Amino acid sequence: MQSLSKNHVVLFSYEGWGHLRPLTVFAARIVKTRPIHVTLLTSPRAYDRVVEISRSFGEGDDTLRNLIRVIAVTIEGDSSMLNPVAINNAFATAYKHLAHGEHVKCSKSNIVYDALPIPTSVVLDFFAKAPLETVRATTHSVKVYGWFTGAATYLNWAFGPSRADFRPKVFSAVKETGRSLGDVAEEIVFATTGEVLHSADLPPMYDHEHQPQARACDGLIMSTAEPYELQAIASVKAWFAETSRSVYSVGPLLSPVDNPRSFEEEKKTSAKAKEIDQFMDTIYKSHGEKSLVYIAFGSVFWSTQPEKIWSFLDVLIEKKIPFIMSHASPFAVVPESVKENVTKYGLGLLSQWTPQQSILSHPATGWFVTHCGQNGIMEAITLEVPMICWPFSADQPSNAARLSDILNVAYELFEVRNGLGLKPTLRNGKVPTGTPEAIRAEAHQILESAFGKEGEKKRENLKKVKEEILGAWKEGGSSYLSMNALVEVFCA
Repeated sequence: MQSLSKNHVVLFSYEGWGHLRPLTVFAARIVKTRPIHVTLLTSPRAYDRVVEISRSFGEGDDTLRNLIRVIAVTIEGDSSMLNPVAINNAFATAYKHLAHGEHVKCSKSNIVYDALPIPTSVVLDFFAKAPLETVRATTHSVKVYGWFTGAATYLNWAFGPSRADFRPKVFSAVKETGRSLGDVAEEIVFATTGEVLHSADLPPMYDHEHQPQARACDGLIMSTAEPYELQAIASVKAWFAETSRSVYSVGPLLSPVDNPRSFEEEKKTSAKAKEIDQFMDTIYKSHGEKSLVYIAFGSVFWSTQPEKIWSFLDVLIEKKIPFIMSHASPFAVVPESVKENVTKYGLGLLSQWTPQQSILSHPATGWFVTHCGQNGIMEAITLEVPMICWPFSADQPSNAARLSDILNVAYELFEVRNGLGLKPTLRNGKVPTGTPEAIRAEAHQILESAFGKEGEKKRENLKKVKEEILGAWKEGGSSYLSMNALVEVFCA
């Protein structure tokens, strides 16, 4: 299908899979709503994973799929995902070609794409300040929307009106102390005082338990869903409405799991997919359904004290619980001694990258140990896999609190915390110690409960939560209406 539309939407997110994966689904949702041009810019390293966008299309959908161009930008120098300067510069080069109606080349496939109408809307990672400045510096008028894939609760806490404008304070401190802008900004923005925070839909929590493009974009697109955090989303909408800007909540944004083709496409992203399939089938035959624990902390996060992870694995081994652990983070280093221990155990499997939805949908999977990134918890909820929460920072602590205390579909680990996390916990009065003994004792207790009657109650609770969240995409649902309204704006 050759789109006759003069509208052209450009999408860009940093490499974190929790940011990028829902963006691929969002791209598919756009063209399924209206046949308009979409260009998704990504890094060469992420390109092979991003092309799993095909999972969102079935047979006979090729004409719609072809409206989306996935283009790997050309990166010069250090291409580490931890070096945003290189990807920002590469985005600037590619976007300027698009903004001038020129052809653009994919550095991964070497395909030279024909010129399209100049972009009319741009969707940028919420934290992509330099790319936003690039877009603003072009000569044509274009609407820029922030792309936020975390919890609305965290967005309110970290960047909302209650935080005020901290920039004058930052610049003043830099001038007075001579310290770097980055160090001062991090200290001020994430400073904690022990204040009790009362967030919509959550139990009260100390500020240290939570651990900006907001003012510059023309609107905000969030991958969360109203049935999950209705009041928090309403607060974000009210905040943006003060400056006459709209907020669109269009979650959950998940690749379909109702056809074999979708899983096959996902498995192409993991070198161990076949081994994982065989392992899970074997566990299912030997241990039965819902017997396996899947552990994954996303594509970026990892514990700064990895010995706590190894202690948790030791408890799984002691209890003879089968497990799969993903270690995709660039910070993850698995010692040879741990690898040897897992191999000797025989009921565990380690993989740098895993086909997560395939694992969560397998009948052998019983529990998901997660850092509580927004995308992962939505996958778990919609596939009815209860969780054991191991949050690190950002929106993860608020998600963990919601899942365990409000929705009662998860447990939360407290003894694995470090730093500010070892301060008192308001919800239960606990003061974690973080010692190896405490970690092991808590892991034993939670795993015992998870595979007992209490765990079954949490699993049962998931069914209702799943139906409510998926209902957002039914005709007339909140995400369905929000997506249609957004695409109408794209086409205006």
